[in-house]
Amino acid sequence: MNAALETLMLAFAGEDALAVPSHALFLGAQPHPALAQWPNLCGWQPLKPQATAWERAGLARVDRPTGRYPLVLVLPGKSRDETLAWLALAHDHLEPGGRLLAAMPNTAGAARFEQALAKACGNLVSLQKHKCRAFQVQDDGQWHAEVFAAWRALGGRRVIPNTNFVVEPGGFSVDHIDPGSAWLAEQLPPTLRGNVADLGAGWGFLSDAVLRRCPKVGRLDLFEADARALDCARVNLAGHARELHFHWHDVCEGLPGSYDAIVMNPPFHVGQATAVDLGRAFLQIAAAALKRGGKLYLVANRQLAYEAVLEASGLVWRNAGEDRTYKLLMAERR
Repeated sequence: MNAALETLMLAFAGEDALAVPSHALFLGAQPHPALAQWPNLCGWQPLKPQATAWERAGLARVDRPTGRYPLVLVLPGKSRDETLAWLALAHDHLEPGGRLLAAMPNTAGAARFEQALAKACGNLVSLQKHKCRAFQVQDDGQWHAEVFAAWRALGGRRVIPNTNFVVEPGGFSVDHIDPGSAWLAEQLPPTLRGNVADLGAGWGFLSDAVLRRCPKVGRLDLFEADARALDCARVNLAGHARELHFHWHDVCEGLPGSYDAIVMNPPFHVGQATAVDLGRAFLQIAAAALKRGGKLYLVANRQLAYEAVLEASGLVWRNAGEDRTYKLLMAERR
C-alpha cells in the first residue's frame, strides 16, 4: 500500500468528502482503483516505473503539465526543493477558486510542508492517517504570490558548484559530485571500446567520464528512469561528438540490446526507502545484456552484498578496491 496515496484519497470519502471534479491534474501521479471512475483526469509523472503503472491502469498521462484545473492533486518527491517547486507548479495549474490537495508521509516532513503551505495560503484543511498527512487549500484570491514565486524558482535547473554540470532538484546527487561515482570514473580504463551502456545514468556524470577517458567507445546508451535527469544529461553531454542514445527507461524491465561494456552506480533506494533488491536487479539485467567478453564496472557501498549476484549471473568478478564507504567491482562475461 502507498500510504500517502491512500491518505490523499481519504479526502474523497466520508461525510465531508470532496466532490470528484469534471477534470483534474495529478502531479506525481500514481494509480488508485478509485481514480478509474474519474472523468478527464490526467497525470504527470517523471519517474518511468510509476508512469508505466499509471498508463497500465488505463489513465491518461502527459509529458508536461498544461492548462488549468479545478483540482490539482500532488504526491511530492523526496527533496525539499522539489516538494516546494511541485506545490508552486500545482498553484500555476489551478483555475481561479480551484483546490490544491497534497499528501506525504510524516517521515518526509509533512508537518513542515503543511505549515509552509498554510502560511502561503491561509485556509488550509488537514487530515492524518497511515502516518501521513493530506492537506488542502482553496484559491480564494488571497494567496501570497511572492511565496509561490520563490518556490517556483527552487525547481529550476542549476549548476553544481565548481563544475559545468546542469542538474534539477529531485534526482540523485544534485548538489555535489557523488564520491563513489567520481572514484569509478577515475578507474575506467581508456581501452574501453564498442557499444557501452550507463545504467541509472542520472544527469550523465559517468557517461561524461566514459566519453572523456575512452576514445574508442563508438556508441553510448544512457538508461535513466527520471525524465528530468535524462533531460539534464542531454545538456551535459551535448559537447561530445559521439553516437549517444538517451532512454527514459526502467532498467528492471530489461535492456533492448547487448553491450561490450556497462558502467553503473546502481541505485538502492526507492524514494526515501532502502531497496537493496533494486540494486541486485540492476546487476542481473546488466549481466544478461553483456556480450561474451563484455565487462561490467560498478561502484557500490561496501555493505551491499553484490558479489553473490555477480557469481549467480555467471560473471567472473574481482574487487578492484575499497575505502571506508565504497568498493569497486569489475566483472566479465567469459
